[in-house]
Amino acid sequence: MTLARFEVFTKVVELGSFTKAAETLNLTQSAVSHAVAGLETEWGVTLLLRDRKRGLLLTEVGQKTLIHMQDIVNSVYKMKQELALVSNLEAGSIRVGSFTSASSSLLPRLISAFHRKYPNIEFVFYEGTYEEIEEWLDTGVVDIGFVLQPNENTKFHTIPLVRDRMVVAFGADHRFHQESVVDVQQLESEPMIMPKGVYRTHVNEIFLEAGYKPCIRFEVMDCNTIANMVQEGLGITIGPELFLTSQSGITTRHLTQLKWRSIELACPSLQSASPAVRAFLAIAEDIYQPSQVEDKTV
Repeated sequence: MTLARFEVFTKVVELGSFTKAAETLNLTQSAVSHAVAGLETEWGVTLLLRDRKRGLLLTEVGQKTLIHMQDIVNSVYKMKQELALVSNLEAGSIRVGSFTSASSSLLPRLISAFHRKYPNIEFVFYEGTYEEIEEWLDTGVVDIGFVLQPNENTKFHTIPLVRDRMVVAFGADHRFHQESVVDVQQLESEPMIMPKGVYRTHVNEIFLEAGYKPCIRFEVMDCNTIANMVQEGLGITIGPELFLTSQSGITTRHLTQLKWRSIELACPSLQSASPAVRAFLAIAEDIYQPSQVEDKTV
């Protein structure tokens, strides 16, 4: 029972593959297999099941012990950064969870500012859905994640970044090109590509407050798919300006009914965060002052 085996096992579970874990850890696949098998032999239990259709599956005891192994690996990771800070060695890494629009519009500016001050800190990026990022923050897969507010999950330490306006998006030949701003009433008969993700609530509120019902043609989860469908003229959509204005082949207009979503940077706990993470949050706070957050889209 060694830290190295814990690191290997948690990486195998995180990536769902012995091969990918070996590549990430710069080990042979045989070494990874032996590390997992060594834990199972020492403890006399089966931690992982291999299923041809579903891949790697955690057993019940595997799920319970994984939590403790992740805690140990994360604690050692933070301890190493504390020691590096005392030794004036700017070393270590930060694992960041992000969704598409934050990755393209917010993250580059933060990374650039941080690297100017701490050039030796490395970054590992995980891109996923809003729900996945919160799960990664909960389980210790990432140190920092971009989250949306309002959100019922208030257990994270968060820093407000920007307020992202909800806009209407349409294709090349749409009549809304003649409009400078669009009212929800004008959308009532328009075929709507309705998002199924987190910001669906914002879209529903816009129609509810205006007293109209959307004419839903499609309901789609993936943001990129929605943008592509709008580009092909299959319908219009309402979504975050930060994302939609970055998509080629579609045009956006502001709505007369204002609705915003707040994007924040979160970590599980500021008190237990590593020095590198605290430094990153401090830089984010400097860049996005409270005055900049009000009614602004980056």
